[in-house]
Amino acid sequence: VGFLVGEAVESKTFIFNGEVTGPAITHLSQVNPTFWLILGVGIARAELDRAEIGWVEPENVPVDKPGLLRDDYIPGNIGF
Repeated sequence: VGFLVGEAVESKTFIFNGEVTGPAITHLSQVNPTFWLILGVGIARAELDRAEIGWVEPENVPVDKPGLLRDDYIPGNIGF
């Protein structure tokens, strides 16, 4: 729905200061690269935090058990 409606409300949004225009298929390429950088760093940070919460540090894992989860960790439960 957003893909279709987005073309009808072109430049009537505060997101990206109306800089994204034209057909919806071209919108991603028009977004400022800084946005993608911030988004990528945010996702990487969230994934790193999740890995630190769930997995045992590699130096503390036996060679025959790579990817060992912490004993008190429940998959999917990251504490909020």
